[in-house]
Amino acid sequence: MKYYLVALFDKDSYSYIEHIQRNICRKYRLYKNIPPLHITLGAVENPDIEKFTKIVSDILKPYKKFKVKVNEAICFNQSYKSVNLKVENKGYVIRLARQINETLKLYKFDVKENGNDWGLHTVLANTNYSIKELTSKEYVSACNNGKKDETYKMARIDRIALWKPINNRKETLIKNFPLRDF
Repeated sequence: MKYYLVALFDKDSYSYIEHIQRNICRKYRLYKNIPPLHITLGAVENPDIEKFTKIVSDILKPYKKFKVKVNEAICFNQSYKSVNLKVENKGYVIRLARQINETLKLYKFDVKENGNDWGLHTVLANTNYSIKELTSKEYVSACNNGKKDETYKMARIDRIALWKPINNRKETLIKNFPLRDF
């Protein structure tokens, strides 16, 4: 099974981005339960959880909570029908993602890095776990609406987590890795 290493927003940043997500999802009636917002740093296939936890905890020891710049909406091609917020690929977040993925590869974990052609992003709406699939017209409209909204904000990341990709919030979280305070 594939597990995802994700960066999670603090409460204030989460509520700001969730407001944008709710508007899109409500307008197109996509979800009963809106999926949690996150930035995917990478994926690991069938990891030894204890070994994984030790390695990632050691990597994260010196890291403090940090900010990422969230930009305008980006949309992936028609087959994915995904509306996302772009996260700038610089600073702590990109360095951290690279360091974790490279270290896990050295320890022979089967690591799948986040798609470099898409860059870092947070998904607002897509076809995964949605009640209905967006029509092509709705998808184009959602993308255009997302691009109209000026979304330039510094969002704070307060923890990294290991997730199992299932549609049950209580069972999704495998391990939390909180970051230090300033």
